[in-house]
Amino acid sequence: MAHLATAPGPRRRRARERLRVLGFLSPWLIGFTVFFGYPLTATVYFSFTRYNQIQPPSFVGLRNWRYVFTQMPLFGPALWNTLWLVVVMVALRVVFGLGTGLLVTKVKTGAGFFRTAFYLPYLAPPVAATVAFVFLLNPGTGPVNDALTALGVPAPDWFNDPHWAKPSLVLLSLWGIGDLMVIFLAALLDVPKERYEAAQLDGAGPIATFRYVTWPAITPVVMFAVVTGVVQTMQYYTQALVAGKLASGVSVGPGTTVQPGYPDHSTLTVTQLVYSLGFQNFNTGAACVLSLVLFAIAMAAASLLMRGRAGLLGAEDRP
Repeated sequence: MAHLATAPGPRRRRARERLRVLGFLSPWLIGFTVFFGYPLTATVYFSFTRYNQIQPPSFVGLRNWRYVFTQMPLFGPALWNTLWLVVVMVALRVVFGLGTGLLVTKVKTGAGFFRTAFYLPYLAPPVAATVAFVFLLNPGTGPVNDALTALGVPAPDWFNDPHWAKPSLVLLSLWGIGDLMVIFLAALLDVPKERYEAAQLDGAGPIATFRYVTWPAITPVVMFAVVTGVVQTMQYYTQALVAGKLASGVSVGPGTTVQPGYPDHSTLTVTQLVYSLGFQNFNTGAACVLSLVLFAIAMAAASLLMRGRAGLLGAEDRP
């Protein structure tokens, strides 16, 4: 009888603990539901409807999905451009960011100046930075081509050439490498000096020291940079759109509609196509299909990377 009388006590304590935990989690749960759960559910629903943001949506089944995968001519180029930027831009940004961080750690005098100089371009607003970069690489009046011509080097057309437009965007992203430089710099400075001293006593050279001392210590940070870079580049929009508009020479003003992707759809990304379909052509159903495809690819890529299949993590760091 005494056991039965005291049994509800532990149950009530566990219930209070659960309520307390839910109370602490409630801000995150509310934010997740409002800003992720509901939009994702609505996107899935609208992908099966005909919806122009004015009239009520009407169910059309798989018609939007068939249209995107079989009838939309720009889906293939947009997806290719997006995946190209993900692979090339993320890889080069990680390499250049790590290289810049290593370079700054070796500077003995004026390290603070170089840190600031490398980080400042990242602080420039994306639109302003793109405008400046398009001006510098202008094939007719840009100083970069003038310098190349003076040196006898063939000057590309940069943003006006379909073959050079995406590499030009990569150069723009490398110019603003300051964010990754700071992250890698913090990771490099956090490597215990005792490990470097032990490697030096063992006669290890610079390459062996980086491979066996530095790299194992910074692989979690490299993983973070790669995963976040993939997710961000899958949503690449502003720089490609602004560069294409400026390079095309089209005057943009109120009521003016400019098709993205100049030149020859070489800078068209999936996010630009989503905006064009959803907010310029009011085809919300097809735009939602593209959004879900982009979301699925980003989640699959992030999952593969976080599982360590790319070899970025050591066995002790893998989940």
